[in-house]
Amino acid sequence: MELDLDESSLAIGRIERALSRIEKALADRVNRPTPASATPAADQSALKAEVAAVIGELDRLIAEAGRG
Repeated sequence: MELDLDESSLAIGRIERALSRIEKALADRVNRPTPASATPAADQSALKAEVAAVIGELDRLIAEAGRG
């Protein structure tokens, strides 16, 4: 199954949005008055999920590009 141009564009858009959310979450952490070690587990989990989503999309794009 090859990705067409529209699917690739959508995947890239998902990656961009996820990276923007990651960037915002990291900026919010820097601006918080509490130490980084006090970051709630839910924030950590959400950030890890965003990173995993980006990696998954990139893996998919790379695999499809290798096929053709």
